[in-house]
Amino acid sequence: MSSILEVNNLKKNYKHFSLKEINFTMKKGYIMGFIGPNGAGKSTTIKLILNLLKKDGGEIKVFDLDHIKHEKEIKNRIGFVLDESHFYDELTVSEMKKIIAPLYDQWDESVFKKYTGEFGLSLEKKIKELSKGMKMKLSLVMALSHNAELLIMDEPTSGLDPIVRSELLDILSELIMDEDKGVFFSTHITSDLDKAADYITFINNGEIIFSESKDEIIDKYGLVKGKKELLNQEIRKDFIGIRENQFGFEALAKDKIETAKKLKESVIIEKPSLDDIMLYFTRRQCND
Repeated sequence: MSSILEVNNLKKNYKHFSLKEINFTMKKGYIMGFIGPNGAGKSTTIKLILNLLKKDGGEIKVFDLDHIKHEKEIKNRIGFVLDESHFYDELTVSEMKKIIAPLYDQWDESVFKKYTGEFGLSLEKKIKELSKGMKMKLSLVMALSHNAELLIMDEPTSGLDPIVRSELLDILSELIMDEDKGVFFSTHITSDLDKAADYITFINNGEIIFSESKDEIIDKYGLVKGKKELLNQEIRKDFIGIRENQFGFEALAKDKIETAKKLKESVIIEKPSLDDIMLYFTRRQCND
């Protein structure tokens, strides 16, 4: 299946922060979660993909096209759903649509009517009167109505209640079922990605820690719990990070199968959440 987004050796330098030649590839037909702590480089990466910032090195391809040389064509084929609304507050939904629709070659009025109806969006309501959840749905409607092949979402579920977040995840799962579209989903709410994502790209301090399928990540790492006396120097090398207290330890194993062989039945090994994995990697880098 062909790539929908490729980032190769991407660099961006600021005075106190840099993206350090990051690399990842996303295929059609999948949802890729983009995770990392605040300040890790998620928003900078997205702005570079959208050509809202000038890169200092590397290459970005969207639909196998250079993101600068073919910027107009690419932006005609992608949709954006961002944390903050960028619509004109004093306009109604209908008036905002009249401004946006002519910008796209593939605008489909029937799709717009379908989703505004399904989402309960009143066409005559002013943007400023919409809740945060409704503004997010409006951004999604605008993206879906021009048949966007790639959705780029920057913290779209931030501040939303669990019901609206669940609705969004269901919509995204339906969207990629035809295997011709993709969703690049940046968020700090990793529980959303536990439910919906196929691939996870983890960035921290401007570096890609890993970019792998979610199933491979969950199968590889293990949350290990046991007694402190098991923690000799050799075993410690098997862990990404360790938390110790008077009762024992909890650690993230790099390879839970190998760790299980060494420690046998003297520990409990559980499946880690994406939150667990991000926490241990982030703490390790802070301590390095």
